[in-house]
Amino acid sequence: MKAFVMQQIGRVAVVDKPIPEPGPNDAIVRTTAALICTSDSHTVRGAIGDRHNLTLGHESVGVVHRLGSAVEGFRVGQRVAVNAITPCYVCDNCLRGFPSQCTQSLGGWKFANIKDGAMAEYFHVNQAMANLAPIPDAVPDEKAVYACDMMSTGFMAAEHAAIPLGGSVAVFAAGPVGLMAVQGAKLLGAGTVFAVENVPRRQELARRFGADEIVDFAKGDPVKRLLELTQDEGVDSAIEALGAEETFMNCVRATRPGGTISNVGYHGEGEFVRIPRLDWGVGMNDKTIRTGLCPGGRERMVRLLRFLETGRVDPTPMTTHRFPFAEIERAFGTMDRKEDGIIKPLIRF
Repeated sequence: MKAFVMQQIGRVAVVDKPIPEPGPNDAIVRTTAALICTSDSHTVRGAIGDRHNLTLGHESVGVVHRLGSAVEGFRVGQRVAVNAITPCYVCDNCLRGFPSQCTQSLGGWKFANIKDGAMAEYFHVNQAMANLAPIPDAVPDEKAVYACDMMSTGFMAAEHAAIPLGGSVAVFAAGPVGLMAVQGAKLLGAGTVFAVENVPRRQELARRFGADEIVDFAKGDPVKRLLELTQDEGVDSAIEALGAEETFMNCVRATRPGGTISNVGYHGEGEFVRIPRLDWGVGMNDKTIRTGLCPGGRERMVRLLRFLETGRVDPTPMTTHRFPFAEIERAFGTMDRKEDGIIKPLIRF
């Protein structure tokens, strides 16, 4: 099969690899559609260390190609989606209720981290009965693939933000995850959703997904503007969806005492992330900082796919570019450099 790999830090290529074999509890999926994530760019730049000949990608859907001997409830040829996070569900972290941290910190993130990823013609799924999710007939692959990461991660950001019913939330950065955080906040009953973003296309999408106000940081201090819009109270919740120290600090600054900062951004550089001391009430103003990694597993995926099946959520306006797998290197380069107004590129196999 063909696979898109990280050969070493800063270098990618398409190579030949053998089709993987399933263990008794596993499955092999033939890929039909995938998305490229900015996390792949972080990985190639060395954010999680060097990797050699590691298949990239963690947002893929397809059809079951082979099933392990112990797998029940699925059939060869069935359309399935697989979350970016594929926990084992038997280790201590999973049993304690933190499956995204399976075995070790970030260990639920197996694709393109501790095993080959899903940007290949076929990919391996561990613990298939817990990690495969059937795609409803009414949901096309190009929609279902958004449940693998963007919806799950963005909605988690809103869930972790503890937004009071009718309360206010500021989402810092309206990239794909931030846009789904906006959508998730609206679904959870936020009264006012502020999207902090300066790119016109992303501002437009933020409004489409439920933002009530756009705060353009290119036009002035976003924290000052948020305070103006909230009568100097600050927001009930803030979501960091970029992975930058400045936006994280602004989340702390913009959140009122007793509020929640939900960090979902991937902080791929630097040794530390600072907290502004006075805006943190010198450590004593009851602000909660919550972090999380994309929730995985079949049950989570079934629920997300239900949103797509009923039409309550349609993430496909984020698909700005489409490429065949034969052009994956060009697609990755365009996403990596954020060229041509790209937001999310769809790869068809």
